[in-house]
Amino acid sequence: MALTSIGTPTMWVGFIILVLIVLAIDLWGLGGKTAHRVSQKEALAWTIVWMLLAFAFGGVLWWYLLQQGHDPAFAKDKTMEFFTGYLIEKSLSVDNIFVFLMIFSFFAVPPEYQRRVLLYGVLGAIIMRAIMIFAGVALVTKFHWLMYVFGGFLLLTGLKMLFMADKESDLNNNPLLKWLRSHLRITNEFHEEKFTIRKNGVLWFTPLFLVLLMVEFSDLIFAVDSIPAIFAITTDPFIVFTSNIFAIMGLRALYFLLADWNERFHLLKYGLAIVLLFVGTKMLLLDIYKIPTNVSLGVVGAIIGSSMIISWMHTGRKHNIE
Repeated sequence: MALTSIGTPTMWVGFIILVLIVLAIDLWGLGGKTAHRVSQKEALAWTIVWMLLAFAFGGVLWWYLLQQGHDPAFAKDKTMEFFTGYLIEKSLSVDNIFVFLMIFSFFAVPPEYQRRVLLYGVLGAIIMRAIMIFAGVALVTKFHWLMYVFGGFLLLTGLKMLFMADKESDLNNNPLLKWLRSHLRITNEFHEEKFTIRKNGVLWFTPLFLVLLMVEFSDLIFAVDSIPAIFAITTDPFIVFTSNIFAIMGLRALYFLLADWNERFHLLKYGLAIVLLFVGTKMLLLDIYKIPTNVSLGVVGAIIGSSMIISWMHTGRKHNIE
């Protein structure tokens, strides 16, 4: 299977410039260097901004392909692949949020310090995703049978999530955290947003540094799940990369938006598990029956939307009873 992509050098350069500009605005133009507690209003505003940028990008992609002389049906299919990939990656990134919340709660990280950790977490995730995406695309285009391996892996992951959604994780037993605590000098308290300090000329790491490493490690683990998922939609490197990056860039704002509402969406984990089961099945059926991209988009949207609505209704009734 030959490696094909709609991405031209102009498209790649244009997308990277767009990402750098928006990140710069987010980091330095709107109080990104100032430690502060992100309000619901600020988080909602940035969540909307990132989503609108993703939709605008999809529209520009469709227009650009038409301008390059591609068939309208081809332009529509590629645009739908981008939106479907974006929705899948955005949905699966929600599971990251639950893990981030658990990590911040475990270490009792003050809200005003969480923003910097997530900033570096997102930047690290972008780098890791880029490496894994290009490696994954190269592998699946050369070894088609890997699609079945990824499909089976997603099915197993979905089943594990489905049956272990309510199981609480104990970070005290985390092997990485145990190793870090036994090999690094860790201070007992936070020192504002600093990851390291010096005491009498000796380098010490703050608890915030441990939080950062745990966040980066969780990003890596989730990338192993989410990147194979989009291969069920497309193996075009440009679409895989752009849809992933848009989903990741909005992750930080989405965390602050949903952090206080995690109990209201307690059934969302089951929805994410069902999404993985659907995507895994789609990959296993790839050479038997190719589920249309617009159908995949509708199914994933319906699963996530219904799980959120049912969660909200269920918790609302529970609060009324209490």
